[in-house]
Amino acid sequence: MSGVWKVLICDSIDKIGVDILTKAGMIVDYQPDITLEKLMSLVNGYDVLVVRSRTNVSKDIIENGRSLKVIARVGVGLDNVDTNYAKSKNIQVINAQEAATNAVSELVIGSMISLARFITHAHSETSKGNWIKKSLMGTELSGKYLGIVGVGNIGRNVGRIARALRMNIIGYDIYPISREYINEVSMINADLNTLVESSDFITIHVPLSSDTYHLFDSNLLSRMKKSSYIINTSRGGIVDENALYDLLKDQKIAGAGLDVFEVEPPINRKFLEMPNVLCTPHIGAQTKEAQELAARVIAEKLIHRFQEVSV
Repeated sequence: MSGVWKVLICDSIDKIGVDILTKAGMIVDYQPDITLEKLMSLVNGYDVLVVRSRTNVSKDIIENGRSLKVIARVGVGLDNVDTNYAKSKNIQVINAQEAATNAVSELVIGSMISLARFITHAHSETSKGNWIKKSLMGTELSGKYLGIVGVGNIGRNVGRIARALRMNIIGYDIYPISREYINEVSMINADLNTLVESSDFITIHVPLSSDTYHLFDSNLLSRMKKSSYIINTSRGGIVDENALYDLLKDQKIAGAGLDVFEVEPPINRKFLEMPNVLCTPHIGAQTKEAQELAARVIAEKLIHRFQEVSV
């Protein structure tokens, strides 16, 4: 074990993370625009690889990184890291899942309000000189049922904010939901089909895996009420975009808020032409506060891990 760790940061992160690691005595190489080819040739010289969502840490990169001890994702999801292969090489994989809670939660609520009141469509038409007030009969969030699929850190926080808006909360998770939280927001604990069939708004907060890929397929999406909306700020692959488009086109559901897509940037641009769809470019955690916190959390976790293995 060397007396210091060499850290390669492959994506843009908040400066505070770099500063914390440097002050802790680590050798930090900040290359936020590094190419895949260059990463493949350089990775073997580093103990730690730090990424966000741009860099895909594949089996080949891990294989080349024979000195790697930790792969750190400055964010929530780990679908751009081959976690199974990393673990097989005794490489620890960490993330900063707690950092994005507020930012993503607020985007979900903002998307719900925007869809319910046609805010983006109203702005677009008004800026064109079209006064379409009579066609913009919206709906209020108060009294509506919000279905939360995945009641983790973000899902719970969304529920708290929604409850303050006097919404009714329905929750589904493959893991037990704490009784304390259920009581806190007066949550109805339901199975997935019941949640989808009963909710006026659905928000998704589960990781992308083989079990959740196209979880919202044509069968499940068709169970939604005609007046309901779906919000996805988790990962694009969880929702079958073609099935969702067909239901929206046929007016079988009211609308959708999509911050994530199966391919990013999206090649399925037909969503962008729909007035009842709100599309944003994966900005769930894109706030100054969330990015600073994520960088700080990862830096502190790396220092803690270094201290553990150095004892």
